[in-house]
Amino acid sequence: MKAKHRKTLAAIFAKPTKANIKFIDIESLVKALGGEVREGDGSRVVLELSGTREYAHRPHPGKEAKKYMVEKIREWLTSLEVTP
Repeated sequence: MKAKHRKTLAAIFAKPTKANIKFIDIESLVKALGGEVREGDGSRVVLELSGTREYAHRPHPGKEAKKYMVEKIREWLTSLEVTP
């Protein structure tokens, strides 16, 4: 895992929840962990890792993931025992 992915992972697990994490960085992290990112309808994205899926909406018009989405991703990664 590259340093950028480690920084993104640390940012996801930071408390209080950050609101400046770019969604594309989260997608890149999932791919670096061996997962897949698939496009859904509209802005919907399917993140798949270790046989589990997390559904998210790509933010628009901005690039940063909303706090609730970061918290949802954090819970998902924790359930998969992925920690910084």
